[in-house]
Amino acid sequence: MAKKLVTLRIDEHTLQVPEGMLVVDAARKVNVDIPVFCYHPKMDPVGMCRMCLVDVGRPVIDRATGEVVKEADGSPKIAFGPKLDTACTTPVSEGMVVITNSDKVRAARKEVVEFILTSHPLDCPVCDKGGECPLQNLTMAYGPGTSRFIFDEKMHLAKHVPLGELVWLDRERCIQCGRCVRFQHEVVDDPVIDFFHRGRSLEIITDSEPGFDSVFSGNTTDICPVGALTTADFRFGARPWEMVSAASLCSHCPVGCNITYNVRREAKTGGNMVIKRAMPRQNEGVNEIWMCDKGRLGYHFTESKQRLSEPLVRKGGELVPAGWDEALDLVAQKLREAGSSLTVLAGGRLSNEDLFNLRRLADAAGGQAVLDTHMGGGDLAALAVERGAALIVVNPNETRLDKFATHTLRYNPGELLLTFGGFLESAAGKVFAEAENALVFYGSNGLGLQQSTYLAYAAAELLVKTGHYGKANNGLIPVWPKANSQGAWDMGFRPASNLGDQLRQSKAVYIAASDPAGDDPALAAALDEAKFVIVQDLFLSETAKHADVVLPAAAYTEREGSFTSGDRRVQRYYPAATPRGLARPDFIITAQLAGRLGVELPAAAALVLDQIAAQVPAYAGLSYQKLAEVHEQWPIIGRSDVYYGGTGYENKHGLGVQLPCAAERGEKIDLPAAANPVLPSVPAGSLLVIPVARLYDQGATLRPTALLDGRIARAELALNPETAEKFGLQAGGEALIAAGGWRVQVAVRVDSHLPVGLGLVPRSTGVPVFGPTAVTIEPVQVEIKA
Repeated sequence: MAKKLVTLRIDEHTLQVPEGMLVVDAARKVNVDIPVFCYHPKMDPVGMCRMCLVDVGRPVIDRATGEVVKEADGSPKIAFGPKLDTACTTPVSEGMVVITNSDKVRAARKEVVEFILTSHPLDCPVCDKGGECPLQNLTMAYGPGTSRFIFDEKMHLAKHVPLGELVWLDRERCIQCGRCVRFQHEVVDDPVIDFFHRGRSLEIITDSEPGFDSVFSGNTTDICPVGALTTADFRFGARPWEMVSAASLCSHCPVGCNITYNVRREAKTGGNMVIKRAMPRQNEGVNEIWMCDKGRLGYHFTESKQRLSEPLVRKGGELVPAGWDEALDLVAQKLREAGSSLTVLAGGRLSNEDLFNLRRLADAAGGQAVLDTHMGGGDLAALAVERGAALIVVNPNETRLDKFATHTLRYNPGELLLTFGGFLESAAGKVFAEAENALVFYGSNGLGLQQSTYLAYAAAELLVKTGHYGKANNGLIPVWPKANSQGAWDMGFRPASNLGDQLRQSKAVYIAASDPAGDDPALAAALDEAKFVIVQDLFLSETAKHADVVLPAAAYTEREGSFTSGDRRVQRYYPAATPRGLARPDFIITAQLAGRLGVELPAAAALVLDQIAAQVPAYAGLSYQKLAEVHEQWPIIGRSDVYYGGTGYENKHGLGVQLPCAAERGEKIDLPAAANPVLPSVPAGSLLVIPVARLYDQGATLRPTALLDGRIARAELALNPETAEKFGLQAGGEALIAAGGWRVQVAVRVDSHLPVGLGLVPRSTGVPVFGPTAVTIEPVQVEIKA
């Protein structure tokens, strides 16, 4: 329901805004900037810094009649208060008059800035915030030209305090605005930093182990209005005015966070463009103005010295450098010979353009396009997806969402079928069915391909039965393991029911952005049985070491393209850095191969998307121009003032396009029956273990970020204390787990919140558990040194 509008005047501007809006925000509507330090439009106002003081007048009301008192000319009589008001805590009201630039207001701002500077060091020349510092800018605009305080009267505090390994605190620069603490408490619900002491002795401290244990910690450095908080990644790295920006997307998960890469040319790279930092770019429909630390710090793979820079061809049993023509001619010959016995295996980090050209190449050669994934249901997401409202958590373990949920349902992996089969009969099911809007997020935690596929079909059937499909604010959203898994499904890639057999029976296997041999020893053995293997990747992965030809691909930061997020928003990214050596974009490599097979494929990203729009119904009407469109967003962030919303970037390069679902396109929804998931039998003495996702995994694109080494997930087995005791395991110890021809040593972690009789193993840590698996367990005797 729309809020009532009120009319007010701010300086010479008359405007209408919703009732209850704060004066500081209303002023932004008419381009009047009221300076702030503590206020942030994404957090509750606190009025701590007093920088936003303004003169506020309100209509005089006759107490007897309740009417507005009029002046002689018929205008309302306005009464101003004896003191100034904080614009960040004062809501607008009908007939209000706000004066933001009077002598009285300017004098107050000058005093506030002078007070802040009494204990602030004058080290702007060596401060990382210089050039984009709100305090620096507002001091120049409103502060005194000289100080009445001498150096010895300043507070001298520690200047190099590690809140954790990712964020540093300069206590001397802190102006006690509280933005960082409030962000962690209010926005991300990670209250791991706080205030300590009072008055001029107030300090920011961390009370977690490890320090500042939050995956969103980097955002505090963006909203800090001074140089008190800096990231270890960018600290003393470059000056803002030395860098240029390139709009991009985070490539680490399917959310599709909008980001900006700051780059500059550096002598140590021969004058090539180098990424210096990643910053959030505003998109209120996706990540608002925030980003996680994985996205902020996980770009270092693009600059890794381990990157492939030239084609490699196997000669005499060794991979040796070769020219592009030699490599492509050999690959084209082998693809032609393989014909229908060709398997094209693609990973979900490829762009839509890469995937489309790969699929066209597979079709032209008569081969199969296979997606490397352990999660199913991408075809169903295209039937009924939009944003939603009702929250019911169904999970075998406790989650951080539980406290926000209306209902929380627990199940053992073997009871997933039963849980969904009787869901509508439960109290949670009735809430779901009666909700005006309902949305199902489903993932693959604890599940394999078969189980997640069933889950997707069961969830889709639930949405159809309750009428929550084909309309806005309802639908099904997969939480994919890769950034563009949904795009891969949309381009026609599907997982193989038995990837090992698929690879083993192929005359040629063409693998792009996937490392099956590194994930699973059984798949490494299957690759060895394939007649010819082509790998197109960033690194010489374990799979590449099995290849006959290795083609160096450009990183996504070195070219343009598009991703489709989990909620099927197509978004565009732009080139930021210089390609490594002779590496080429995947879609160009594929186009050049296709040309040798007599098939014409576009070798420009924009032209590939034009063909996608022409051939994939859901993408009809899309173009790079369409993806680059923007509209006004609120709050207004990323302008030159930097003090209002922080140093995040305004979105000038595209908000993306939400794809219509099949129902919206008028297509009939026909849900095939999903095969019931079958769990492996668990022999006596064995344990059922399931895979779970960890944000900081050991994936090839995250390992090069050395700063995260201490937080990367390790190969471990997590157990309930009762289960651990049964198998003779102790917390902090180690164990050997084995199944299906593999045997891996893992650390043991004991957690009383986990179900009895079940083990959890993190994905992408070198343990080949991709779904519910029965394993044998053998305690490892750790030798204790005297």
